[in-house]
Amino acid sequence: MVAKRSGARSKGDQQSVSLQPVQQASSEPPLSRERIVATAVELLDAQGIDGLTMRRLADRLGSGVMSLYWHVDNKEDVFDLAVDSVLEHRGSPETGESPDWRGDVVHMLEDWRARMLRHPWSASLLRRRALGRNILGRLEMLSKTLSRAGVADADLNAAIWSLWNYVMGATLTRASFDLSEEDRAAAQQRLTHLSEHYPTIERSRLLLDNDWDGAFRRGLDFLLDGLSPR
Repeated sequence: MVAKRSGARSKGDQQSVSLQPVQQASSEPPLSRERIVATAVELLDAQGIDGLTMRRLADRLGSGVMSLYWHVDNKEDVFDLAVDSVLEHRGSPETGESPDWRGDVVHMLEDWRARMLRHPWSASLLRRRALGRNILGRLEMLSKTLSRAGVADADLNAAIWSLWNYVMGATLTRASFDLSEEDRAAAQQRLTHLSEHYPTIERSRLLLDNDWDGAFRRGLDFLLDGLSPR
């Protein structure tokens, strides 16, 4: 018995060793495209566009960088998927059924703006990444609603781009023009001293107006008034 203990393992001992797991199971869920995209959105929310690198994304996922490429093509692909994911439209109006086309358009565009404001980086990316499934679905829904409202096919593209430009511009401005109350008051006071040159915007107290949601809705009403059937 002593010799056996000091010698090679028996066949049974070898079999028992080979059945042991090679490494401890990871506590992280399996890597998938959906998990990569969700984590990319979290990273973009925290650090912005410049903060997303494949190395940082892999570190957050607890994986190697090369493992990501089994699920996504490259960082540009991650950007495309991330921006489209935040524009998923839930609870869409019953396009083609509701008689209130104007209310449907307002609902769509307010939801679009709200989603981008929750993820401010998305507006910057969307300018060059507009072919995702969710954004194309939104544009299709908007086009159908405007057609139902009586917008002629010859005018449809101009109507769509006008609304697109309005939402994008309003979102980018809101995301970047975020002054404190003290900064607003100081700017308005400076404008008061220059009222001889800028009397109208000084009188309207433009720089103190921070009703972003109200301004967006009123501006949208101006646009929709122009699209209403005559």
